[in-house]
Amino acid sequence: MPELPEVEVTRRGIAPELVGRRVSGATTRTARLRYPLAPELPRLLKGQTLLAVRRRAKYLLLDFGSGTLLIHLGMSGSLRLLPRGAPPQKHDHFDLQFGDRLLRLRDPRRFGAVLWLAQDDIERHPLLAGLGIEPLEEEFTPGWLHAAARGRNTPIKQLLMDGHLVVGIGNIYASESLYRASIDPRTAAGRIALKRFERLVPAIRATLAAAIDAGGSSLRDFIASDGSSGYFQQQYFVYGRTGEVCRVCGTTIRSLRQGQRATFYCPTCQRR
Repeated sequence: MPELPEVEVTRRGIAPELVGRRVSGATTRTARLRYPLAPELPRLLKGQTLLAVRRRAKYLLLDFGSGTLLIHLGMSGSLRLLPRGAPPQKHDHFDLQFGDRLLRLRDPRRFGAVLWLAQDDIERHPLLAGLGIEPLEEEFTPGWLHAAARGRNTPIKQLLMDGHLVVGIGNIYASESLYRASIDPRTAAGRIALKRFERLVPAIRATLAAAIDAGGSSLRDFIASDGSSGYFQQQYFVYGRTGEVCRVCGTTIRSLRQGQRATFYCPTCQRR
């Protein structure tokens, strides 16, 4: 699933090309993705000017002033910038036309979403209302995370992936951040001292920033808006490297299951 870096890469690719441009048309080619596509979307969007492209967690928010178009890439989706008239393929389900440019959603598994939100309902929408803090914002500090973890027996990796607490740190980037901070992913969050959170929070920021700079991770379906693939997977220390040697100490990377997800770690570099 595209995680925070992949969505941010998409946002940065779209915004400079489309902000300030007027929608000349919209096309839907399916009745529903994860949720039904409103049949009135083409009518609502035509003639509107795109004012901003924002990201909240893994959601893209296209602000048109009178309302916001929420887009989620689901498990396998991507947004492409294409020339007008580019022929649609089998899994191309939604187009936004901006004169000679086309923003196209491709979603083979149809787990994505395209929803129109009234301007005064954005923060209260059920998909957004319960979201936690953004890990790249100033408010995400070692002290804040230490306080949020106090008294919790939840393993630290699962705590980082709790979107009600902190958003956008999915499976890949939780594993990689914990490695950079030398923390065993099985460690109970409430037992981690502030000093270790002072390593973890910068490690999370650095991991996400490096992934964004690398264009995200293209493991299966993700491509950026210009059609390019990310290459952060070439920099992984632990994720997906079970049985391979640690790049730092030479110990064999191990894996385990946590919350029905695979976790990867180095037993030497990451200690409880």
